[in-house]
Amino acid sequence: MRQASQNEARRKDAHEKIALGGLIAKAGLRYEKRALLFGLLIDGKERIRTDEKERARLLALGEKAFANDGN
Repeated sequence: MRQASQNEARRKDAHEKIALGGLIAKAGLRYEKRALLFGLLIDGKERIRTDEKERARLLALGEKAFANDGN
């Protein structure tokens, strides 16, 4: 039973990572260096934690992009 739950947890984790990688591709950043992508994410994390307007702006931008993409 424990092995089955561990396998399910690994499967869910892998699916989440694949989905997150898909967001990188969808944003047009597939061929950027990993260090740059990581830097963007770290910077974004700090900005959305300290600036509610920036968080709302980025959320609206992402929602619009998803709506236009149909996914």
